[in-house]
Amino acid sequence: MNKQKRSINILILLLITIVVQGVIGPPVKAGTDVQFVDVTQEAGIHWKHTDGRSGQKYFMETLGSGAAFFDYDADGDPDLYFVNGAPLPGYVAEETPTNCLYQNNGDGTFTDVTEIAGVGDTGYGHGCAVGDYNNDGQLDLYVTNYGTNRLYRNNGDGTFTDVAEIAGVTEPRWSSSCAFADYDHDGNLDLYVVNYIVFDIDENPWCGLKEKGIRAYCEPDNFPAQSDTLFRNNGDGTFTDVTKSAGIYNTTGKGLGVVWGDYNNDGAPDIYVANDSTENLFYHNNDDGTFEEVGFMIGVALSEDGAAENGMGTAFGDWNNDGWFDLTVTNYALQTNTLYHNDADGFFTDTTATTKTAQVTYPYLGWATAFIDYDNDGYQDLFVANGHLHENLAELGQQGTYGQRNLFFRNNYDGTFTEVSETLGPGMKLEDVSRGATFADYDADGDIDIVVTNSNTAPRLLRNDGGNEKNWLQIRLIATKGSTEAIGARVDIKTGDLTQTREVRSGDGYLSQQDLTLHFGIGDYEQVDSIEVRWQSGVKQLIKSVLANQVLSLEEGKNE
Repeated sequence: MNKQKRSINILILLLITIVVQGVIGPPVKAGTDVQFVDVTQEAGIHWKHTDGRSGQKYFMETLGSGAAFFDYDADGDPDLYFVNGAPLPGYVAEETPTNCLYQNNGDGTFTDVTEIAGVGDTGYGHGCAVGDYNNDGQLDLYVTNYGTNRLYRNNGDGTFTDVAEIAGVTEPRWSSSCAFADYDHDGNLDLYVVNYIVFDIDENPWCGLKEKGIRAYCEPDNFPAQSDTLFRNNGDGTFTDVTKSAGIYNTTGKGLGVVWGDYNNDGAPDIYVANDSTENLFYHNNDDGTFEEVGFMIGVALSEDGAAENGMGTAFGDWNNDGWFDLTVTNYALQTNTLYHNDADGFFTDTTATTKTAQVTYPYLGWATAFIDYDNDGYQDLFVANGHLHENLAELGQQGTYGQRNLFFRNNYDGTFTEVSETLGPGMKLEDVSRGATFADYDADGDIDIVVTNSNTAPRLLRNDGGNEKNWLQIRLIATKGSTEAIGARVDIKTGDLTQTREVRSGDGYLSQQDLTLHFGIGDYEQVDSIEVRWQSGVKQLIKSVLANQVLSLEEGKNE
């Protein structure tokens, strides 16, 4: 099916949806008056992304880069790491672009500690993820590049050492997203690396309107796909590539986004990969060291009309609080982003139209995405970062704008969302060329703040003002029988008749890593009735009657 016909079919579907469900949609919930404010400069963040563009339209310029909130110095405050690009042929830089680490000062500001920490990689970077791969109690950092990747081992003294070569995880192919998880339950974090396409910088094809001499970025269909890589942690500081033996090897995907999550509640983390122009992949964990690709069978490989779309970012989240993780994928402009509802029987249903998000996302080109409860009402909302590929859209005869505003869908409790970004303050009205996004309560005031990375310019630190008008609880998990940060652990909390479920995850959304501290909004409740933790070791832990508005640290096997 050609793109024009597919677009017409989608428009027909959207018109039917509007007629059946109503143009106005459900009323916006009464609640807090949340405002997101851009405080990047006053927070001391002066880093800028460089994509190395020179007009030759190298394809890596389009991907942008991600960021990570993580507490690298274990002082209780989430610090901030940015991944940068690099000069490309024809680009002249006054200073060498580098990745950057900002230490959280605990007063709403950050200090650049890149040089001291030793994490200023100068490769052409894209993504990052964190995890304690060597179980020493310190969070380590993995960075993906066009070229050799980096594994920064946290030395526990404010510095890092690049051990990628020693650990065997350099992965020389073009990598995008990455994420840690203990897929085989041996107590050691394994590493999934998403690889994109085969691209030779010395053989950069010319795409665009040749008759007019207008150059454009090529489509991913112009390039061969690459298999992703699964590295098994050997428990001695090294990894082994088990891609083929684990059943992950697949040369059809052009991966950009990845997320681990236990979709069928069997205790074993599964993998979803968003691919650019090819079927998305879903690897079911067989819990015997192998995976089975089931994306098409369970209904998450294609759009509702059976088309492979341009998947960018992806995230799991239990947006209807039924205890089963639902799934979202961002796509290219004129495709709509996709929301898959977990039917609790091993299958998903495409609910993009019924959730009333289709008609809103259709004009936008989506990248990072996340389920977060920005107003602390106990239901997860949906954030999407947007921005186009082509700065010369008009010259190319295409619709849309290069800079686009990001979207925030407020959860209506009834299976639908309402897009409310224009009501959420000046920070959500900005039109940028956004790519990655990461989330944390960086100022420790009880609500979730956002950092958005933008292509070839400065990022945005968007402070949440007002989300803490409702009550909340944050939970930090400390595992004693595996990776200390408890990646993969599941938490269920109950407040009255409301139950919420979260997992501790490494690397999700798009090229990024959000804070590992779990955040729960609990509305008007002043305490949580019960907290149940399912640790990766299989141990279950129950804590009762916990007061709201605090950061609660739970250690495996204690606090009961």
